[in-house]
Amino acid sequence: MKKVLFLSAVLAFASCKKESTENPTENSTESYSEGESAKAKTPEALGKEIFEGQGNCISCHQVDQKVIGPSLQEIAKTYKDKKGDIVTFLKGNAEPIVDPSQFAVMKTNIPITQAMSDEELKAIETYIYSNLK
Repeated sequence: MKKVLFLSAVLAFASCKKESTENPTENSTESYSEGESAKAKTPEALGKEIFEGQGNCISCHQVDQKVIGPSLQEIAKTYKDKKGDIVTFLKGNAEPIVDPSQFAVMKTNIPITQAMSDEELKAIETYIYSNLK
């Protein structure tokens, strides 16, 4: 009888633990607070976060030097001078104007930027222009 009770207690505990891990946001405010803090950020701060994080743009673009792709300063200057639209380019609806010879490398990342919201793309654009010297 003790074995049955012990086994029942273990199974009950295990099933409770399993249920709590299946829906981690049920008892947590983490996703809520992250969403609220993202809305409270300036467009420039949000753009920098995306640029360095989920966008992984920083792996090819640095602020003031060309690595694989052009620097942010060069991108900002070129788009400003040529009256280009960074958001339209990131949506995949405009030709590259900064360094077309490197577009083959960038092209593989266009699906990432196409999946972003207009707000996220505008934030990236704002961040890029914030590096204009």
